[in-house]
Amino acid sequence: MPNLPLSAFPPNFVWGAATASYQIEGAATEDGRGESVWDRFCATPGKVRNGDDGTVACDFYHRYPNDIALMRELGIDAFRFSVAWPRVVPGGRGPVNDRGLDFYDRLVDDLLAAGIAPYVTLFHWDTPQPIEDAGGWPARATVDAFVEYVEAVAGRLGDRVGHWITHNEPWVVSWVGHAFGHHAPGRTSDADALATAHHLLLSHGRAVQIVRELSPGSEVGITLNLDFVYAAGDEDGDEAAATWVDGFHNRWFLDPIFKGAYPQDMVEEWREILPEIADGDLEQIAQPIDFLGVNNYTSPLVAADTDGSRSRIVRRADVDRTDMGWEVVPEGLRDLLLRLARDYAPKAIYVTENGAAYPDVRGHDGSVGDPERQAYLEGYIGAAAEAVASGVPLRGYFAWSLLDNFEWAWGYWKRFGLVYVDYATLERVPKGSFYRYRDLIAAQRAQGTDDVYAVA
Repeated sequence: MPNLPLSAFPPNFVWGAATASYQIEGAATEDGRGESVWDRFCATPGKVRNGDDGTVACDFYHRYPNDIALMRELGIDAFRFSVAWPRVVPGGRGPVNDRGLDFYDRLVDDLLAAGIAPYVTLFHWDTPQPIEDAGGWPARATVDAFVEYVEAVAGRLGDRVGHWITHNEPWVVSWVGHAFGHHAPGRTSDADALATAHHLLLSHGRAVQIVRELSPGSEVGITLNLDFVYAAGDEDGDEAAATWVDGFHNRWFLDPIFKGAYPQDMVEEWREILPEIADGDLEQIAQPIDFLGVNNYTSPLVAADTDGSRSRIVRRADVDRTDMGWEVVPEGLRDLLLRLARDYAPKAIYVTENGAAYPDVRGHDGSVGDPERQAYLEGYIGAAAEAVASGVPLRGYFAWSLLDNFEWAWGYWKRFGLVYVDYATLERVPKGSFYRYRDLIAAQRAQGTDDVYAVA
């Protein structure tokens, strides 16, 4: 095991694990929950591998007390979960389902009783199907619908939740769901993607104001999936390609949030298909936030495309790859955090997701050894420590994910969890990475009393 500079992390650094409602909850038709776009997408033949869906998932809805016990064993400070919009407002707009809110009430109370802080994501992709039927995120009216939902959640939980995340990965919702068609709702329109991006950002800004009103004293931010884009060479074409990818993946969301304007080079590129940007929209989007959530899994190496496209991804020859085919590039997280601190100066940053899928199997003794995931986590946590040592205001790290779960269009094929889930029985089995992460957390906490600098 490598030495990790754990002393770089301050004593109050937050260690956590992350999940999402549709991926773990199950109980898809219980206690008044309505249909989501992911329910409909999963029911559409050919959209999800093996025809899998989230009807049962990990059955977290019923088994969460045992999962909280696992969190306590892991030793985490915080648990990131999302609230399912269709569980709270089954019709997307209109009557609030108290039984849905009751579940999150119990979950928050039980987490707090266990000494675990709830970090609540308000939207992690499960749009109510009636909202999609009425136009979905490309329609501006969805901003108002989301605001009404946020009011219901913050009004119920705001007295106990100290950290709120408005949206998770709006880039994925916009492009993977509305332009590429690989995620729900399965649209294939660049114009829809750009309209979705704008309305997600606008609803974020409005949600920030609501959370501040209904959950006074709490902190609120947004989570973006961000990459550090490396140019493959020093040629102008490679640098231009990297700038384009950075604008597409990163700046289109970072700039309006922190600078109150969309990046001009991308505006010029998309001018013909941009949605209406009304007076006051950009000011609303740029509401001050308390933290930026960063999801990072890999960092691309980009070169000019000789076939006329904007860019192409260059496969590195000297790196490991996860089961998703993603390259393991820990220094990319370090460089990304340094860049965010330099160019955007957020008050605080949390790594809200970081992790890796590997083809985990149980051994003859029932255990799950996953040395590759352990090495991945060590590499990325070490990179985060380097960023903190360089002055980045990183306040916490959340491993993705606590549990193996429904991995969107991949179904149950790809396993990201610290805890193995036997989907036939729903048995939970902590993996080697669970214990390694537990030990890293314990070592970092011990440094204050035992002067522990690194853990081997």
